[in-house]
Amino acid sequence: MRPRSTRTAGPSQRVGSYRVSPDVATRVRAGHPWVFRDALGAREIVEATGAVVELSSGNREFVARGFVDRDHPVAVRVLTRDPGQRVTPGAGAIASRLARAVQIRWLLIGPSRKDSVRLFAGDSEGLPGVTVDRHGDFVVVQWLSAGALPWRDELLDAIEAAVKPRGIYEQRRFRSLGGQSPPEPAVRARGDEAPMELVVEEASCRFGIDVTAPLGVGLFTDLRLGRAAVAARSANRRVLNLFSYTGAFSVAAAKAGATEVVAVDLAAKAHARARRNFELSGLDPLKMEAVTADALKTVERFIERGRRFDLVICDPPSFSQGPAGSFSVAKDLARLASAAIGVLDAGGLLAFATNSAKLTTLDLDRALAEGALTRRAEVRIVERVGLPPDYPVAPGFPEGNYLKFAIALKV
Repeated sequence: MRPRSTRTAGPSQRVGSYRVSPDVATRVRAGHPWVFRDALGAREIVEATGAVVELSSGNREFVARGFVDRDHPVAVRVLTRDPGQRVTPGAGAIASRLARAVQIRWLLIGPSRKDSVRLFAGDSEGLPGVTVDRHGDFVVVQWLSAGALPWRDELLDAIEAAVKPRGIYEQRRFRSLGGQSPPEPAVRARGDEAPMELVVEEASCRFGIDVTAPLGVGLFTDLRLGRAAVAARSANRRVLNLFSYTGAFSVAAAKAGATEVVAVDLAAKAHARARRNFELSGLDPLKMEAVTADALKTVERFIERGRRFDLVICDPPSFSQGPAGSFSVAKDLARLASAAIGVLDAGGLLAFATNSAKLTTLDLDRALAEGALTRRAEVRIVERVGLPPDYPVAPGFPEGNYLKFAIALKV
């Protein structure tokens, strides 16, 4: 059945209507921002990407209004559940939401201009498929859906009004039906050009980042609370940081008084950036032992040689490919937990994390349990860490709470 045209949403847009099942309607009304393509059944989407459509249920009862993305598995992203609200580009709804989000950040964490903070989590704050991060005096907007682009000018204007950045960069990371496209560097959209190295602060540590980098600026701000938890337990401990990337956990541990820091990563360039972060934080980079190798193979070698640690940090990527083969967090998490537990001394701590939205807290716990079983060891989860307050999640959007982080004690 072709969608019927119900009304004009703007000068060049017409609003189509699509019916969803009662269970999908319930999830959307409860705050979930996504409607997947298969939830629309066999009906063809005829509107262009970015067009606003209405979702209805039952006897054409209004559910929500959202924008179309013809080339993404998420076919419609919800903009409003209020039938009387205008959400067309330029209507001001998105600008108001960005301004409110920034106000909330300043209330929760303060307006320091030396740190990195997520200003806007679009999936939970009103423009799904968009995130806005401020790093010092520069802002990076990440577009995850081409359907959000009609609101680009309104959003950029709102960012300039709310935080007055020196410059705004944007990165388009669209995922087509055929899969994820290779990431491209972020490009300057407005304002000044950013320096090649922009220094930001977190707690007593300083990090050099690159706002143009295609795979991320070099600092995972969503792990801020995890780094604080690690720092609180690093004094006088031997620390092993697996999948160490640019060394944020390594710096936090060293700054807190770790007696030994060993960082393991496949990328030599990541170690170079980690050493630079040591320098920026007033630490001797030679105090970090950098191992450029596969994490699992390295830990197995440490176990064979009897090398042990008091604190192991393990935050693996969802997938990686190296000389020793591929790693997938979905199938290798228990094996990784086993290796990490095996290199821990009794009384040692394992900081174990994944940001895979496909894995649940139960999956993480099961991996820890299976890993301990293979080592004939016992572990106890003594702390859990979540997303920081600048990463708000709508309670009806469980995928938004993607970070699982547990600290386990080897007894």
